Amino acid sequence: MDYFVHPNALCESDDIGAGTRIWAFAHVLPGARIGRDCNICDGVFIEGDAVIGDRSTIKCGVQVWDAVRLGNDVFVGPNATFSNDVFPRSRQRPERYVETVVEDGASIGANATLLPGVRIGRGAMIGAGAVITRSVPANAIVVGNPARIVGYTDADEDGGRGKAARVAAPERVQAQRDREAAATPGSDDGTGHPDGARLQRLARFVDVRGSLSVGEFSRDLPFEPARYFLVFDVPSRETRGEHAHRRCHQFLLCVHGSVKVLADDGRQRRAFVLDSPDTGLHLPPMTWGTQYRYSPDAVLLVFASHAYDAGDYIRDYDEFLALATGEGP
Repeated sequence: MDYFVHPNALCESDDIGAGTRIWAFAHVLPGARIGRDCNICDGVFIEGDAVIGDRSTIKCGVQVWDAVRLGNDVFVGPNATFSNDVFPRSRQRPERYVETVVEDGASIGANATLLPGVRIGRGAMIGAGAVITRSVPANAIVVGNPARIVGYTDADEDGGRGKAARVAAPERVQAQRDREAAATPGSDDGTGHPDGARLQRLARFVDVRGSLSVGEFSRDLPFEPARYFLVFDVPSRETRGEHAHRRCHQFLLCVHGSVKVLADDGRQRRAFVLDSPDTGLHLPPMTWGTQYRYSPDAVLLVFASHAYDAGDYIRDYDEFLALATGEGP
């Protein structure tokens, strides 16, 4: 036996990976699958149709029920609660339990509760005591009851409020256009790698009559828009976007209120705050964009370089990562 079971633990499964440690008073039922180098702490109960990936840690007082699937490098804090039956009744078992999935590298805080059927995206962070009523995107940080997104792991959180290196003035837009025209087809800078999301200032005029912000499509935007859409009346805990485009550029302007935008190019993530009608955010193709933390009065105006094309969307984050890093088809 190349794994450790404490004398006071009961392990009835033989599908245990090398180097895994199962500590006192843990109970693992027949059929459960536990990967390599896991740490199963005191008082953990694991049912027979549970799956735990490699190098995962399950802290004390956790029950991992049938149809719960934990990926590699998952952390589950003490007394976190999983569930697998949407309408539980005593002595009544469903034909099949609802699958709950925690993807690679995600962390579940102490005393968090996950409702049946949710999927926790890779690298996500669930705060202590959070109640997860819906699936959580990759790398999101969620807290509260019901849980809502408050940020993203490893995102550059400078707020996107005008750092010189990240704000393109109108006179820089034509230079960017020239670079794109000379670039290899399908890339923005000739390297096959997008130039990156960036804030851009638009002209603003203020006098006693009020304020005016203006931009010319052919001069001030990094592309010629083919369509626009407006997003508004979004409950503050809702998340929008969560996809990338293969060819389409987008330019986001929050014309009222505020919204936070995460831009992810597959190598780094940056968070921007849009809270002024004279500052927009350019999202080039192959940028995974997510909008969250809408203020109640937020109105987001989006210009797009292409007409709507369902085939241009990449909605699966793993597929996006594979394409963005050159490992996809």
